[in-house]
Amino acid sequence: MTDGEHRVLKFRPRTHTPLPAAQRSSKLAPDLSRYERAGESRDDYRHRMIANAAAIAFTAALTGVGIWLAMALADLRNKQDCVLMGRRDCANISAQKTDLIRHN
Repeated sequence: MTDGEHRVLKFRPRTHTPLPAAQRSSKLAPDLSRYERAGESRDDYRHRMIANAAAIAFTAALTGVGIWLAMALADLRNKQDCVLMGRRDCANISAQKTDLIRHN
């Protein structure tokens, strides 16, 4: 066969071969009872719900801290970019509401 020639192989699907009678009567898998827990206790629903609530609270706190950290880093990056451009008005100025009283 040369490099330019290709050959197509026909694959036949496998058929199920029945087991001999001697193997059918014996157990194929060993007994799994040795892996069972002895005296299995009932599921403690209250403990599981408390653990789930604690996991949800921890996940929410971790998400909140992650969002706060991302926003703080973005603000810091913006301030740093402002300073590196040579601008002088980079500080945040919080505008407080004051009541202006006009004197006549």
